[in-house]
Amino acid sequence: MALLLFTFVLAIFLGFELISKVPSQLHTPLMSGSNAISGITIVGAILAAGLLEDGSAFGTVLGVLAVIAATINVVGGYVVTDRMLGMFKPKEKGKP
Repeated sequence: MALLLFTFVLAIFLGFELISKVPSQLHTPLMSGSNAISGITIVGAILAAGLLEDGSAFGTVLGVLAVIAATINVVGGYVVTDRMLGMFKPKEKGKP
């Protein structure tokens, strides 16, 4: 358990350090790529929700929660990417 907690804290620290050093021009392509990879988590969550061998209600509930969390992650990522890409579009005349 301590090793898992250490790994989790280390991943948080390294993730923060790496993301904070990425130039703003690279954020949009990196987010698009990570959104595509996050789609794989939805597939894994769907498998966890429906194909657990023990068929327990607890496992099914955790699987459904995983599907919801993964879906929110992917949709939110695409919304943020869309907003970031909107910053690079030329402004139309007559609009502020």
